[in-house]
Amino acid sequence: MRVEARALRRGLPPGAPLRRTGRGPARATRIADGYRDTGALAVAGIAGGLVPTLRTGDVVVATEVRRAGVRGGAPVPCPAAPMIAEALRRRGLTVHLGPVVTSRRLVDGRMRDRLAATGALAVDTESAALLAGATGRPTACVRVVADVPPHPLYRPATLGRVVAALRVLPEVAPALVEWAEATTARQVVLASPRSFCAGVERAISTVEQALDRHGPPVYVRKQIVHNAHVIADLQRRGAVFVDELTEIPDGALTVLSAHGVAPAVRDAAAERGLPVIDATCPLVTKVHSEARRFVGRGNTVLLIGHAGHEETEGTLGEAPGRIALVESVRDAERIEVADPDRVSYLVQTTLAVDEVAGVLDVLRRRFPALTGPSSDDICYATTNRQAALREVAAVADVVLVLGSENSSNSRRLVEVTERGGTPAYLVDDVDSVDLRWLAGVRTIGVTAGASAPPRLVDQTVAALTGLGADSVREHTTRTEDVHFTLPKEIRTS
Repeated sequence: MRVEARALRRGLPPGAPLRRTGRGPARATRIADGYRDTGALAVAGIAGGLVPTLRTGDVVVATEVRRAGVRGGAPVPCPAAPMIAEALRRRGLTVHLGPVVTSRRLVDGRMRDRLAATGALAVDTESAALLAGATGRPTACVRVVADVPPHPLYRPATLGRVVAALRVLPEVAPALVEWAEATTARQVVLASPRSFCAGVERAISTVEQALDRHGPPVYVRKQIVHNAHVIADLQRRGAVFVDELTEIPDGALTVLSAHGVAPAVRDAAAERGLPVIDATCPLVTKVHSEARRFVGRGNTVLLIGHAGHEETEGTLGEAPGRIALVESVRDAERIEVADPDRVSYLVQTTLAVDEVAGVLDVLRRRFPALTGPSSDDICYATTNRQAALREVAAVADVVLVLGSENSSNSRRLVEVTERGGTPAYLVDDVDSVDLRWLAGVRTIGVTAGASAPPRLVDQTVAALTGLGADSVREHTTRTEDVHFTLPKEIRTS
Protein backbone atom coordinates (compact mmCIF):
# COMPACT_ATOMS: atom_id res chain seq x y z
CA MET A 1 0.00 0.00 0.00
CA ARG A 2 1.05 3.60 -0.49
CA VAL A 3 1.24 4.19 3.28
CA GLU A 4 3.60 1.21 3.64
CA ALA A 5 5.86 2.57 0.91
CA ARG A 6 5.94 5.99 2.56
CA ALA A 7 6.83 4.48 5.93
CA LEU A 8 9.65 2.40 4.46
CA ARG A 9 10.98 5.33 2.47
CA ARG A 10 11.46 7.30 5.69
CA GLY A 11 13.97 4.69 6.85
CA LEU A 12 15.85 4.29 3.56
CA PRO A 13 18.80 6.34 2.31
CA PRO A 14 18.12 8.68 -0.63
CA GLY A 15 17.99 6.85 -3.92
CA ALA A 16 17.43 3.38 -2.45
CA PRO A 17 15.36 1.31 -4.91
CA LEU A 18 11.86 0.95 -3.46
CA ARG A 19 8.82 -0.09 -5.50
CA ARG A 20 5.19 -0.19 -4.44
CA THR A 21 3.21 -3.16 -5.72
CA GLY A 22 -0.30 -2.35 -4.62
CA ARG A 23 -2.36 -4.72 -2.50
CA GLY A 24 -3.22 -8.29 -3.38
CA PRO A 25 -1.71 -11.26 -5.22
CA ALA A 26 -2.99 -10.25 -8.67
CA ARG A 27 -1.14 -6.93 -8.64
CA ALA A 28 1.90 -8.58 -7.07
CA THR A 29 2.03 -11.26 -9.77
CA ARG A 30 1.90 -8.67 -12.55
CA ILE A 31 4.59 -6.47 -11.07
CA ALA A 32 6.87 -9.41 -10.21
CA ASP A 33 7.70 -9.77 -13.91
CA GLY A 34 9.55 -6.46 -13.68
CA TYR A 35 11.98 -7.90 -11.11
CA ARG A 36 13.23 -10.91 -13.08
CA ASP A 37 16.70 -9.41 -13.47
CA THR A 38 17.01 -7.98 -9.96
CA GLY A 39 20.12 -9.16 -8.11
CA ALA A 40 18.37 -9.36 -4.74
CA LEU A 41 14.76 -8.87 -3.71
CA ALA A 42 13.25 -8.03 -0.32
CA VAL A 43 9.55 -7.71 0.43
CA ALA A 44 8.45 -5.59 3.38
CA GLY A 45 5.25 -4.17 4.78
CA ILE A 46 2.61 -4.97 7.39
CA ALA A 47 0.86 -8.28 7.94
CA GLY A 48 -1.68 -10.07 10.06
CA GLY A 49 -0.47 -12.09 13.01
CA LEU A 50 -1.55 -15.71 13.24
CA VAL A 51 -0.48 -16.73 16.75
CA PRO A 52 -1.47 -15.17 20.08
CA THR A 53 2.15 -14.71 21.18
CA LEU A 54 2.54 -11.92 18.63
CA ARG A 55 1.83 -8.31 19.49
CA THR A 56 1.06 -5.33 17.28
CA GLY A 57 4.39 -3.82 16.25
CA ASP A 58 6.32 -7.10 16.47
CA VAL A 59 8.40 -7.95 13.43
CA VAL A 60 8.27 -11.31 11.65
CA VAL A 61 11.29 -12.21 9.53
CA ALA A 62 10.30 -15.00 7.19
CA THR A 63 12.39 -18.16 7.14
CA GLU A 64 10.27 -19.12 4.13
CA VAL A 65 7.27 -17.75 2.29
CA ARG A 66 4.36 -20.07 1.48
CA ARG A 67 1.28 -19.71 -0.66
CA ALA A 68 -1.95 -20.60 1.19
CA GLY A 69 -4.14 -23.29 -0.33
CA VAL A 70 -1.65 -24.36 -3.02
CA ARG A 71 -0.78 -28.04 -2.72
CA GLY A 72 2.66 -29.01 -3.88
CA GLY A 73 3.71 -25.38 -4.27
CA ALA A 74 7.28 -25.10 -3.05
CA PRO A 75 7.87 -22.46 -0.37
CA VAL A 76 10.36 -19.71 -1.19
CA PRO A 77 13.28 -20.01 1.28
CA CYS A 78 14.80 -16.94 2.93
CA PRO A 79 18.05 -18.34 4.36
CA ALA A 80 19.49 -15.04 5.59
CA ALA A 81 16.58 -14.53 8.01
CA PRO A 82 18.64 -15.05 11.22
CA MET A 83 21.09 -12.30 10.26
CA ILE A 84 18.31 -9.89 9.32
CA ALA A 85 16.63 -10.66 12.64
CA GLU A 86 19.87 -9.77 14.47
CA ALA A 87 20.03 -6.44 12.66
CA LEU A 88 16.45 -5.68 13.71
CA ARG A 89 16.96 -6.71 17.34
CA ARG A 90 19.96 -4.41 17.47
CA ARG A 91 17.48 -1.61 16.83
CA GLY A 92 15.39 -2.62 19.82
CA LEU A 93 12.60 -4.35 17.90
CA THR A 94 10.82 -7.52 19.02
CA VAL A 95 11.56 -10.06 16.30
CA HIS A 96 10.18 -13.51 15.50
CA LEU A 97 11.53 -15.99 12.97
CA GLY A 98 9.22 -18.32 11.09
CA PRO A 99 7.15 -18.92 7.96
CA VAL A 100 5.03 -16.20 6.38
CA VAL A 101 2.05 -17.33 4.30
CA THR A 102 0.40 -15.44 1.44
CA SER A 103 -3.37 -15.60 1.06
CA ARG A 104 -5.62 -14.42 -1.75
CA ARG A 105 -7.76 -12.47 0.68
CA LEU A 106 -7.65 -10.95 4.14
CA VAL A 107 -7.70 -13.60 6.84
CA ASP A 108 -9.78 -13.75 10.00
CA GLY A 109 -11.49 -16.23 12.30
CA ARG A 110 -11.23 -19.92 11.42
CA MET A 111 -9.00 -19.30 8.42
CA ARG A 112 -6.55 -17.58 10.73
CA ASP A 113 -6.59 -20.64 12.99
CA ARG A 114 -6.08 -23.02 10.07
CA LEU A 115 -3.05 -21.12 8.81
CA ALA A 116 -1.60 -20.92 12.32
CA ALA A 117 -1.90 -24.70 12.56
CA THR A 118 0.53 -25.01 9.64
CA GLY A 119 3.24 -23.30 11.70
CA ALA A 120 3.04 -19.94 9.91
CA LEU A 121 3.45 -16.83 12.05
CA ALA A 122 2.01 -14.12 9.81
CA VAL A 123 -0.13 -13.73 6.70
CA ASP A 124 -0.07 -11.21 3.87
CA THR A 125 -1.45 -11.01 0.35
CA GLU A 126 1.64 -10.34 -1.79
CA SER A 127 4.94 -11.89 -0.65
CA ALA A 128 4.68 -15.33 -2.28
CA ALA A 129 3.68 -13.84 -5.62
CA LEU A 130 6.51 -11.31 -5.55
CA LEU A 131 9.18 -13.83 -4.60
CA ALA A 132 7.98 -16.68 -6.81
CA GLY A 133 10.34 -15.76 -9.63
CA ALA A 134 13.32 -15.01 -7.39
CA THR A 135 14.69 -18.56 -7.22
CA GLY A 136 18.47 -18.58 -7.07
CA ARG A 137 18.71 -14.97 -5.94
CA PRO A 138 18.98 -13.54 -2.42
CA THR A 139 15.47 -13.06 -1.05
CA ALA A 140 14.07 -11.60 2.16
CA CYS A 141 10.66 -10.99 3.62
CA VAL A 142 10.03 -8.81 6.67
CA ARG A 143 6.57 -8.00 7.93
CA VAL A 144 5.43 -5.84 10.86
CA VAL A 145 2.41 -7.30 12.64
CA ALA A 146 -0.75 -5.19 12.70
CA ASP A 147 -3.83 -7.22 13.69
CA VAL A 148 -3.34 -10.11 16.11
CA PRO A 149 -5.54 -12.92 17.44
CA PRO A 150 -7.86 -13.19 19.22
CA HIS A 151 -8.97 -9.69 18.17
CA PRO A 152 -11.38 -9.81 15.19
CA LEU A 153 -10.04 -8.22 12.04
CA TYR A 154 -13.12 -6.28 10.95
CA ARG A 155 -13.36 -3.86 13.87
CA PRO A 156 -12.58 -0.12 14.14
CA ALA A 157 -9.70 -0.89 16.53
CA THR A 158 -7.84 -2.59 13.67
CA LEU A 159 -7.13 0.79 12.10
CA GLY A 160 -5.22 1.83 15.21
CA ARG A 161 -3.16 -1.37 15.04
CA VAL A 162 -2.34 -0.70 11.40
CA VAL A 163 -1.14 2.80 12.30
CA ALA A 164 1.01 1.36 15.11
CA ALA A 165 2.57 -1.16 12.71
CA LEU A 166 3.30 1.54 10.15
CA ARG A 167 5.24 3.47 12.79
CA VAL A 168 7.63 0.51 13.08
CA LEU A 169 8.26 0.09 9.35
CA PRO A 170 10.87 2.90 9.11
CA GLU A 171 12.97 0.94 11.64
CA VAL A 172 12.86 -2.12 9.39
CA ALA A 173 14.33 -0.36 6.37
CA PRO A 174 17.94 0.08 7.60
CA ALA A 175 18.22 -3.64 8.40
CA LEU A 176 17.18 -4.45 4.83
CA VAL A 177 19.81 -2.03 3.54
CA GLU A 178 22.44 -3.91 5.58
CA TRP A 179 21.22 -7.17 4.07
CA ALA A 180 21.32 -5.74 0.53
CA GLU A 181 24.86 -4.45 0.99
CA ALA A 182 25.96 -7.93 2.09
CA THR A 183 24.48 -9.71 -0.94
CA THR A 184 27.83 -9.40 -2.71
CA ALA A 185 28.86 -12.75 -1.14
CA ARG A 186 29.77 -15.33 -3.74
CA GLN A 187 31.85 -18.01 -2.02
CA VAL A 188 32.17 -19.66 1.39
CA VAL A 189 35.42 -21.46 2.19
CA LEU A 190 35.29 -23.93 5.10
CA ALA A 191 38.45 -24.58 7.07
CA SER A 192 39.00 -28.25 7.84
CA PRO A 193 39.61 -29.56 10.48
CA ARG A 194 37.10 -27.55 12.48
CA SER A 195 34.57 -28.03 15.28
CA PHE A 196 34.67 -30.88 17.82
CA CYS A 197 37.99 -32.50 18.71
CA ALA A 198 38.44 -35.93 20.31
CA GLY A 199 38.74 -34.48 23.82
CA VAL A 200 35.52 -32.51 23.50
CA GLU A 201 33.64 -35.49 22.05
CA ARG A 202 34.88 -37.61 24.95
CA ALA A 203 33.81 -35.04 27.55
CA ILE A 204 30.32 -34.56 26.09
CA SER A 205 29.84 -38.31 25.68
CA THR A 206 30.88 -38.78 29.30
CA VAL A 207 28.03 -36.59 30.54
CA GLU A 208 25.54 -38.10 28.08
CA GLN A 209 26.46 -41.64 29.10
CA ALA A 210 26.26 -40.73 32.78
CA LEU A 211 22.76 -39.32 32.25
CA ASP A 212 21.66 -42.38 30.28
CA ARG A 213 23.09 -44.81 32.79
CA HIS A 214 22.23 -43.08 36.09
CA GLY A 215 19.48 -40.67 35.14
CA PRO A 216 19.34 -36.95 36.00
CA PRO A 217 20.57 -35.00 37.73
CA VAL A 218 24.25 -35.42 36.99
CA TYR A 219 26.38 -32.64 38.48
CA VAL A 220 29.28 -31.20 36.50
CA ARG A 221 31.93 -29.03 38.12
CA LYS A 222 32.42 -26.03 35.78
CA GLN A 223 31.33 -26.13 32.14
CA ILE A 224 32.12 -29.53 30.67
CA VAL A 225 33.44 -27.69 27.57
CA HIS A 226 33.33 -23.99 26.79
CA ASN A 227 30.34 -23.70 24.49
CA ALA A 228 26.95 -22.20 25.32
CA HIS A 229 25.04 -24.51 22.96
CA VAL A 230 26.61 -27.68 24.36
CA ILE A 231 25.86 -26.56 27.91
CA ALA A 232 22.24 -25.71 27.07
CA ASP A 233 21.73 -29.09 25.35
CA LEU A 234 23.08 -31.01 28.34
CA GLN A 235 21.07 -28.91 30.79
CA ARG A 236 17.91 -29.85 28.92
CA ARG A 237 18.85 -33.50 29.42
CA GLY A 238 19.36 -33.06 33.16
CA ALA A 239 22.97 -32.00 33.68
CA VAL A 240 23.51 -29.43 36.43
CA PHE A 241 26.60 -27.23 36.12
CA VAL A 242 28.13 -25.77 39.28
CA ASP A 243 31.20 -23.71 40.05
CA GLU A 244 32.26 -25.49 43.23
CA LEU A 245 31.86 -28.90 44.84
CA THR A 246 30.07 -27.26 47.78
CA GLU A 247 27.06 -26.76 45.50
CA ILE A 248 26.71 -30.51 44.91
CA PRO A 249 24.44 -32.52 47.24
CA ASP A 250 25.97 -35.36 49.24
CA GLY A 251 26.22 -38.57 47.27
CA ALA A 252 25.40 -36.96 43.90
CA LEU A 253 27.21 -38.22 40.81
CA THR A 254 29.87 -35.68 39.86
CA VAL A 255 31.70 -35.15 36.55
CA LEU A 256 34.94 -33.16 36.34
CA SER A 257 35.21 -31.01 33.23
CA ALA A 258 37.53 -31.50 30.27
CA HIS A 259 39.84 -28.71 31.44
CA GLY A 260 41.23 -30.60 34.43
CA VAL A 261 41.29 -29.78 38.16
CA ALA A 262 43.85 -29.27 40.87
CA PRO A 263 44.56 -32.19 43.24
CA ALA A 264 42.85 -30.23 46.01
CA VAL A 265 39.54 -30.56 44.15
CA ARG A 266 39.90 -34.33 43.90
CA ASP A 267 40.79 -34.51 47.58
CA ALA A 268 37.72 -32.45 48.51
CA ALA A 269 35.48 -34.76 46.46
CA ALA A 270 37.01 -37.82 48.13
CA GLU A 271 36.53 -36.34 51.60
CA ARG A 272 32.82 -35.87 50.85
CA GLY A 273 32.51 -39.32 49.33
CA LEU A 274 31.22 -37.95 46.02
CA PRO A 275 31.18 -40.53 43.22
CA VAL A 276 33.39 -38.89 40.58
CA ILE A 277 33.80 -39.41 36.83
CA ASP A 278 36.84 -37.63 35.44
CA ALA A 279 36.25 -36.20 31.95
CA THR A 280 39.60 -34.38 31.80
CA CYS A 281 41.02 -34.37 28.27
CA PRO A 282 43.92 -36.84 28.09
CA LEU A 283 46.12 -34.10 26.61
CA VAL A 284 45.48 -31.91 29.66
CA THR A 285 46.17 -34.92 31.90
CA LYS A 286 49.55 -35.17 30.13
CA VAL A 287 50.39 -31.58 31.11
CA HIS A 288 49.49 -32.31 34.74
CA SER A 289 51.72 -35.37 34.68
CA GLU A 290 54.60 -33.33 33.27
CA ALA A 291 54.11 -30.69 35.96
CA ARG A 292 54.44 -33.33 38.69
CA ARG A 293 57.50 -34.81 37.00
CA PHE A 294 59.31 -31.47 36.65
CA VAL A 295 58.47 -30.38 40.20
CA GLY A 296 59.65 -33.78 41.44
CA ARG A 297 63.07 -33.01 39.94
CA GLY A 298 63.24 -29.84 41.98
CA ASN A 299 62.56 -27.55 39.01
CA THR A 300 60.59 -24.34 38.92
CA VAL A 301 57.90 -24.76 36.28
CA LEU A 302 56.92 -21.82 34.05
CA LEU A 303 53.40 -22.37 32.70
CA ILE A 304 52.68 -20.40 29.53
CA GLY A 305 48.97 -19.70 29.60
CA HIS A 306 46.19 -17.30 30.46
CA ALA A 307 45.22 -16.34 33.99
CA GLY A 308 41.76 -17.43 35.09
CA HIS A 309 41.37 -20.20 32.55
CA GLU A 310 40.25 -23.43 34.19
CA GLU A 311 43.04 -25.42 32.58
CA THR A 312 45.78 -23.16 33.94
CA GLU A 313 44.19 -23.07 37.39
CA GLY A 314 44.16 -26.87 37.47
CA THR A 315 47.81 -27.12 36.40
CA LEU A 316 48.96 -24.43 38.83
CA GLY A 317 47.23 -26.39 41.57
CA GLU A 318 49.53 -29.38 41.03
CA ALA A 319 52.28 -27.61 43.01
CA PRO A 320 51.29 -24.20 44.41
CA GLY A 321 54.32 -21.98 44.75
CA ARG A 322 56.42 -24.17 42.44
CA ILE A 323 54.59 -23.36 39.19
CA ALA A 324 54.51 -19.77 37.91
CA LEU A 325 52.21 -18.42 35.20
CA VAL A 326 53.74 -16.61 32.21
CA GLU A 327 51.08 -14.88 30.09
CA SER A 328 53.13 -12.77 27.69
CA VAL A 329 56.54 -11.81 26.34
CA ARG A 330 56.58 -9.06 28.94
CA ASP A 331 56.05 -11.59 31.73
CA ALA A 332 58.83 -13.74 30.28
CA GLU A 333 61.23 -10.80 30.39
CA ARG A 334 60.42 -10.01 34.03
CA ILE A 335 59.97 -13.37 35.76
CA GLU A 336 62.62 -14.50 38.23
CA VAL A 337 63.36 -18.02 39.48
CA ALA A 338 65.31 -19.30 42.48
CA ASP A 339 67.68 -21.48 40.44
CA PRO A 340 68.11 -20.62 36.71
CA ASP A 341 69.67 -24.04 36.15
CA ARG A 342 66.48 -25.82 37.27
CA VAL A 343 63.72 -24.39 35.10
CA SER A 344 61.12 -26.16 32.96
CA TYR A 345 58.17 -24.91 30.94
CA LEU A 346 54.69 -26.17 30.11
CA VAL A 347 52.02 -24.75 27.80
CA GLN A 348 48.25 -24.39 28.06
CA THR A 349 46.92 -26.74 25.39
CA THR A 350 44.64 -24.22 23.66
CA LEU A 351 47.13 -21.44 22.88
CA ALA A 352 48.22 -20.25 19.44
CA VAL A 353 51.51 -21.69 18.21
CA ASP A 354 52.94 -18.30 17.17
CA GLU A 355 51.81 -16.74 20.45
CA VAL A 356 53.79 -19.34 22.43
CA ALA A 357 56.85 -19.11 20.17
CA GLY A 358 57.56 -15.50 21.13
CA VAL A 359 57.34 -16.25 24.84
CA LEU A 360 59.55 -19.34 24.51
CA ASP A 361 62.21 -17.38 22.63
CA VAL A 362 62.54 -15.01 25.59
CA LEU A 363 62.55 -17.80 28.18
CA ARG A 364 65.23 -19.75 26.33
CA ARG A 365 67.39 -16.65 26.05
CA ARG A 366 67.04 -15.86 29.75
CA PHE A 367 67.30 -19.46 30.98
CA PRO A 368 69.64 -21.49 28.74
CA ALA A 369 69.07 -24.61 30.87
CA LEU A 370 65.31 -24.46 30.24
CA THR A 371 63.73 -27.87 29.62
CA GLY A 372 60.32 -28.69 28.25
CA PRO A 373 57.95 -31.58 27.64
CA SER A 374 59.02 -34.47 25.45
CA SER A 375 56.25 -33.60 22.99
CA ASP A 376 54.39 -30.37 22.26
CA ASP A 377 51.79 -29.44 24.88
CA ILE A 378 49.64 -27.49 22.42
CA CYS A 379 46.75 -29.74 21.47
CA TYR A 380 46.87 -31.34 18.02
CA ALA A 381 43.35 -30.03 17.38
CA THR A 382 44.33 -26.48 18.26
CA THR A 383 47.34 -26.66 15.94
CA ASN A 384 45.38 -28.24 13.09
CA ARG A 385 42.53 -25.72 13.27
CA GLN A 386 44.90 -22.77 13.32
CA ALA A 387 46.92 -24.11 10.39
CA ALA A 388 43.80 -24.72 8.30
CA LEU A 389 42.39 -21.30 9.08
CA ARG A 390 45.58 -19.49 8.14
CA GLU A 391 45.29 -20.87 4.63
CA VAL A 392 41.58 -20.06 4.40
CA ALA A 393 42.11 -16.54 5.72
CA ALA A 394 44.67 -15.91 2.98
CA VAL A 395 41.91 -16.12 0.34
CA ALA A 396 38.98 -14.73 2.37
CA ASP A 397 37.76 -11.15 2.74
CA VAL A 398 36.44 -11.90 6.23
CA VAL A 399 36.36 -14.90 8.57
CA LEU A 400 33.61 -16.08 10.91
CA VAL A 401 34.69 -18.27 13.84
CA LEU A 402 31.92 -20.26 15.52
CA GLY A 403 32.58 -20.52 19.24
CA SER A 404 31.69 -19.06 22.62
CA GLU A 405 33.45 -16.08 24.16
CA ASN A 406 34.93 -18.16 27.00
CA SER A 407 36.46 -20.68 24.57
CA SER A 408 40.22 -20.13 24.56
CA ASN A 409 40.86 -22.11 21.39
CA SER A 410 38.09 -20.21 19.55
CA ARG A 411 39.50 -16.83 20.57
CA ARG A 412 42.94 -17.93 19.41
CA LEU A 413 41.47 -18.66 15.96
CA VAL A 414 40.28 -15.07 15.73
CA GLU A 415 43.67 -13.75 16.84
CA VAL A 416 45.57 -15.94 14.37
CA THR A 417 43.39 -14.66 11.54
CA GLU A 418 43.72 -11.02 12.54
CA ARG A 419 47.49 -11.30 12.84
CA GLY A 420 47.46 -12.37 9.21
CA GLY A 421 45.59 -9.20 8.25
CA THR A 422 42.10 -10.62 7.65
CA PRO A 423 39.15 -9.35 9.72
CA ALA A 424 37.68 -12.10 11.91
CA TYR A 425 34.69 -12.30 14.23
CA LEU A 426 33.84 -14.75 17.00
CA VAL A 427 30.14 -15.65 17.05
CA ASP A 428 28.15 -18.08 19.17
CA ASP A 429 25.91 -18.94 16.22
CA VAL A 430 24.43 -17.54 13.03
CA ASP A 431 22.07 -15.34 15.06
CA SER A 432 25.12 -13.36 16.19
CA VAL A 433 26.44 -12.58 12.70
CA ASP A 434 26.34 -8.84 12.00
CA LEU A 435 25.50 -8.10 8.37
CA ARG A 436 27.68 -4.99 8.48
CA TRP A 437 30.76 -7.23 8.71
CA LEU A 438 29.86 -8.74 5.35
CA ALA A 439 29.13 -5.58 3.35
CA GLY A 440 30.89 -5.73 0.00
CA VAL A 441 32.69 -9.02 0.67
CA ARG A 442 32.85 -11.81 -1.88
CA THR A 443 34.65 -14.64 -0.08
CA ILE A 444 33.78 -15.60 3.50
CA GLY A 445 35.93 -18.01 5.50
CA VAL A 446 34.19 -20.11 8.14
CA THR A 447 35.56 -22.31 10.90
CA ALA A 448 34.62 -23.43 14.41
CA GLY A 449 36.51 -23.86 17.64
CA ALA A 450 37.14 -27.33 19.00
CA SER A 451 34.23 -27.01 21.44
CA ALA A 452 31.64 -25.76 18.91
CA PRO A 453 29.05 -28.24 17.53
CA PRO A 454 29.26 -28.92 13.77
CA ARG A 455 25.60 -27.98 13.31
CA LEU A 456 26.46 -24.34 14.03
CA VAL A 457 28.68 -24.29 10.95
CA ASP A 458 25.95 -25.88 8.84
CA GLN A 459 23.41 -23.29 9.99
CA THR A 460 25.80 -20.42 9.28
CA VAL A 461 26.66 -21.66 5.80
CA ALA A 462 22.96 -22.07 5.01
CA ALA A 463 22.33 -18.47 6.05
CA LEU A 464 25.23 -17.18 3.96
CA THR A 465 23.68 -18.72 0.86
CA GLY A 466 20.89 -16.21 1.47
CA LEU A 467 23.40 -13.49 0.65
CA GLY A 468 24.17 -14.97 -2.74
CA ALA A 469 27.04 -17.30 -1.83
CA ASP A 470 26.41 -20.03 -4.39
CA SER A 471 29.77 -21.77 -3.95
CA VAL A 472 30.76 -23.61 -0.78
CA ARG A 473 34.08 -25.41 -0.80
CA GLU A 474 36.07 -27.29 1.80
CA HIS A 475 39.74 -26.48 2.35
CA THR A 476 41.30 -29.46 4.14
CA THR A 477 44.85 -29.36 5.47
CA ARG A 478 44.77 -32.50 7.60
CA THR A 479 42.45 -35.40 8.38
CA GLU A 480 41.98 -36.14 12.08
CA ASP A 481 41.50 -39.72 13.24
CA VAL A 482 42.23 -39.30 16.97
CA HIS A 483 39.86 -41.02 19.37
CA PHE A 484 39.96 -41.13 23.17
CA THR A 485 38.32 -43.88 25.18
CA LEU A 486 35.67 -42.95 27.72
CA PRO A 487 36.41 -42.90 31.46
CA LYS A 488 36.39 -46.40 32.97
CA GLU A 489 33.36 -45.58 35.15
CA ILE A 490 31.06 -45.46 32.11
CA ARG A 491 32.98 -47.47 29.56
CA THR A 492 30.92 -50.26 28.03
CA SER A 493 32.45 -53.67 27.54
